[in-house]
Amino acid sequence: MNATVTDFVGRDIVSPAARIENFIRSTSFDRPTLVLDTEAVTNQFHALRAGLGRADIHYAVKANPAREIIETLVNLGSHFDAASRGEIELCLSQGAAPETISFGNTIKRPADIAFAFNAGIELFAADAEEELDKLAENAPGAQVYIRIIVENCEADWPLSRKFGCARDKALSLLGYARDLGLAPVGLSFHVGSQTRRAEMWINTLDQVAAVWHAAQEAGFGLTLLNIGGGFPAFYGEEIDHPTRYAARVMELIDARFGDVPRIMAEPGRGLVAEAGMIAAEVLLVSRKSDMDTHRWVYLDIGKFSGLAETMDEAIRYQFITDRDHEETGACILAGPSCDSADVLYEKRPVQLPLGLKAGDRFIIRNCGAYTSTYSSVGFNGFPPLDVVVI
Repeated sequence: MNATVTDFVGRDIVSPAARIENFIRSTSFDRPTLVLDTEAVTNQFHALRAGLGRADIHYAVKANPAREIIETLVNLGSHFDAASRGEIELCLSQGAAPETISFGNTIKRPADIAFAFNAGIELFAADAEEELDKLAENAPGAQVYIRIIVENCEADWPLSRKFGCARDKALSLLGYARDLGLAPVGLSFHVGSQTRRAEMWINTLDQVAAVWHAAQEAGFGLTLLNIGGGFPAFYGEEIDHPTRYAARVMELIDARFGDVPRIMAEPGRGLVAEAGMIAAEVLLVSRKSDMDTHRWVYLDIGKFSGLAETMDEAIRYQFITDRDHEETGACILAGPSCDSADVLYEKRPVQLPLGLKAGDRFIIRNCGAYTSTYSSVGFNGFPPLDVVVI
């Protein structure tokens, strides 16, 4: 990790990542704590915006709803993708204008639709007739985009068929929305979270472009393309600089869709993952038998206290310990709860220092996204993940 960067007059400036690590090393924590640096969020926002060009950034609030992050992004001119009334209220409380917020969840309470519409929000997602019925009743005349399912995702954290309609149903839903008096303005999709290379978008974009052009030929006059998220963070495997990555995605979009009047991008992980580290602690190092080839290393944080994305070992977090100068060996990494599913990495054991022992500090890198929001209220009585913003 680079501890410093150099400014234009040659002075060393501590990088956000080094600042977070230094804060953790100089602070005593009595529970697992996510430490966030809003300067890192600012840097990533500027980098993504430089690559996305004319596309509007709608931050996916679910990735990390820390008030300081929302406030920072409001001040930077970001727009927001909200999945619930609570997220809408949060964005509005931090100064976001209603017209910059889209209600992107396709599964909404009628009362929440009415709340959002009365608050001035005009843009909603849908993927089914009944959802359109709810919108017509509670947000009459609202703009709507239809989310479609895409196949053969190459992302590290693929999204299921839970959201979206089949491609052959999209046009009928656009027509149904229009018949209900809504304004069907576009399409949305999600390439899958943590799509490490821009070229992995190609197959998805081809699928969506076919629907887009069919809708235009049918006279719908679509003006909005919501490309969702997928922008990656660093978890050990090389990824492109965010500006280069985003610019390449936009090139692929322009080649397939032409001059779309309005493009929305919804980075979540790609905006905030690298802005946070978790301060944790080793609770136990053991072997199940004297013949075991792998140690078990238990932390004071696990799947139920913030590390849910280790499910199926999809997201491979990177670690820092005070013993990183020592020889390492393979180990199975697990959380502290009494649930046997609370094992983080076993199929692909991780390399950790051989001298690691109970009480050692354990820092988890690049976990500013989908950790505090996944943390349980108090499974087994363990406290939820604490959050500190520096």
